[in-house]
Amino acid sequence: MSESKPPTPTPADTYKGWLFKWTNYIKGYQRRWFVLSNGLLSYYRTQAEMGHTCRGTINLATANIAVEDSCNFVISNGGAQTYHLKASSEIERQRWITALELAKAKAINMQAESDESGDDCPAVPPTSGQGGGFRNSEIQSTLRTLNSKVEDLATCNDLIVKHGSALQRSLSELEGIHVGADMAEKTRQVTERATLFRITSNAMINACRDFLSLAQTHSKRWQKALQTEREQRVRLEETLEQLAKQHNHLERAFRGATVLPPSFSNPALAIKGGVSGKGDASDEDDDNEFFDAMEDPAEFITVPADPKYHRRSGSNVSGLSSETGTDDQSFDELSLASNPESPQPLELEPVRQRRTRIPDKPNYYLNLWSIMKNCIGKELSKIPMPVNFNEPLSMLQRLSEDLEYYELLDKAAKCQSSLEQLCYVAAFTVSSYSTTVHRTGKPFNPLLGETFELDRLRDCGYRSLCEQVSHHPPAAAHHAISEKGWALRQEITLASKFRGKYLSIMPLGSIQCLFDKSKNHYSWKKVTTTVHNIIVGKLWIDQSGEIDVVNHRTGDRCHLKFAPYSYFSRDVPRKVTGVVTDKDGKAHYVLSGTWDEKMEFSRVMQSSKGENGTEGKQRTVYQTLKAKEIWRKNPLPEGAENMYYFSSLALTLNEPEEGVAPTDSRRRPDQRLMEEGRWDEANAEKQRLEEKQRTARREREREAVKSASSPEEADAQVTGTEASEVSDESTHPDNYQALWFEKTDDPVSGETLHIYKGGYWEAKEKGSWDMCPSIF
Repeated sequence: MSESKPPTPTPADTYKGWLFKWTNYIKGYQRRWFVLSNGLLSYYRTQAEMGHTCRGTINLATANIAVEDSCNFVISNGGAQTYHLKASSEIERQRWITALELAKAKAINMQAESDESGDDCPAVPPTSGQGGGFRNSEIQSTLRTLNSKVEDLATCNDLIVKHGSALQRSLSELEGIHVGADMAEKTRQVTERATLFRITSNAMINACRDFLSLAQTHSKRWQKALQTEREQRVRLEETLEQLAKQHNHLERAFRGATVLPPSFSNPALAIKGGVSGKGDASDEDDDNEFFDAMEDPAEFITVPADPKYHRRSGSNVSGLSSETGTDDQSFDELSLASNPESPQPLELEPVRQRRTRIPDKPNYYLNLWSIMKNCIGKELSKIPMPVNFNEPLSMLQRLSEDLEYYELLDKAAKCQSSLEQLCYVAAFTVSSYSTTVHRTGKPFNPLLGETFELDRLRDCGYRSLCEQVSHHPPAAAHHAISEKGWALRQEITLASKFRGKYLSIMPLGSIQCLFDKSKNHYSWKKVTTTVHNIIVGKLWIDQSGEIDVVNHRTGDRCHLKFAPYSYFSRDVPRKVTGVVTDKDGKAHYVLSGTWDEKMEFSRVMQSSKGENGTEGKQRTVYQTLKAKEIWRKNPLPEGAENMYYFSSLALTLNEPEEGVAPTDSRRRPDQRLMEEGRWDEANAEKQRLEEKQRTARREREREAVKSASSPEEADAQVTGTEASEVSDESTHPDNYQALWFEKTDDPVSGETLHIYKGGYWEAKEKGSWDMCPSIF
């Protein structure tokens, strides 16, 4: 009646077989196919029903197993389900009882482990990486399996102890009886209990065999994994040792490359890591650079180019020798030897050690909204502001900060290709905004006639001069010239509007850069600066707009786009992109980066029209070589957050110097008092200087009116002017003649701007400042 004998149950196997199940009083016991798996006991009418129809299932984790007689046993889960079962023999019944007890113990342990894992798992530190997570999951699964095997062994041990005790009692009883009628019955009981003990022992042996096999298998895998980790650690140690040796070698090479005089090698440039290339060896550099790029297919979008194409393209990489291993010393020797116009200093002069700290910013609280709420829609320069919202620098000094990365223009001056030179000029344009990312303080409005000089001729090879040439509208002229063969000039007028939530600053005017050797003449304008969270929240600054850097000699152009910050944009914040094109509109270089961190550029090998963008415009696809870093922002000095987030250059701008003009911003008393932390005195001094400036302007207007009209008309016009000046709302132009600049029409760019007319540095050498007005 029974099927073939089922295998001896093991804790990890599914147990199947025929049993008789009580149905009702009419049909009695009916033969059913039972399956024990994963702590669940299910039954079917036939084996064929296993794929589609289950007649019932009981969970052993909450079930009670009871033996009624030699063949019958009952499984119940508390009254909801009760199975009355009967095996074909006592031995078959015991096999099922053993399998059911093992499955029940395993189900209870799994349930307890599942409950505990909800509390324990979050405390386990996550493993980084997808591979690490998979390995950790595999180890945890193996440990759970081994733990389950150990628990099965413990259960089998309990059963062996139980059946062994029963067998021992039977043997003791067998020894104490006399030969007679009870002998056969006792012998049968001992035989049955010995059989049960053997079955249980076999289950124990099988469980031990499985545990040992599993442990040996995973032990080999773990030993192999451990050996791999050891080998990786040895390789990492060797790599770190090599990097340490290379770092030490580079330090020694750096020390040996910075022993030249300041005019021959630029220490600041060497520190920043920007090394210019060899002008005479540009063809060799060109081959090395682009052959390396072409060997890597990933550097091209679609197709590689012929190496000869790069040599015919006419664009060298003279400014990229930092990528090909040229050092500062060899470059400076070659470039200066090939440039007879370069200065040849006869003796070394010590470079001045400049300050690296200023007094920390005091923590004075003042509600900005209480001042700004009545000024919505007004010009920022006409709003009287206390020094609490300023930084101890004037607008002229902020203009001079554009030279923070002057070495970009030094590199540009050595470029043989105008297109490559345009890349460096564009990077210089972007770099001028890097100092503004945390600078939420307002610079002091310069007084009319105020000047600022920045003489870095000895250590950096350039000198710069700014002058406030107009007060209404406020305008400043700037001129810088370098021994490396470039000049920078600009005239900036700030137009600003307060819109309630934010403040917009629109710089008007243009910036021009001229190179002596190539005669290239570049010009561009600045983008809009926006200060957000004026009313509530932390102030933050954004730059947005577009810039066209134009080479008026060749017609080359670089179009830069400063993307405005958006909470919903996927792009990196403060993103800048640009394309360098020739006069025919053909793209040669692509620039990308951020205005507060770095810029990279890559050479365009081919361009094509791509898919339509979101606005229906067809986008251009550029196939470029690998991008190279052209500029990176210098790190801020230590403690910059307590020093108005000034850069290393900004910390030196207001440092007192001897021999400067009496109109220099360093001599401005309210600005000096603010830097020293004496803000109340600075506010009083600021009001005094502003009133003095109004008085001087009324005098100039009175003189101008007297020379053009009768005394009665002059008095009437001056009275009206005084009334407007008290509120600082006058829009009449200043009757002021700049001292060091003159307004000129530039024939190349066609723009009208104040250009340096000379005389300042000569006056400084003589110490003759008689022509300077007394403005402080």
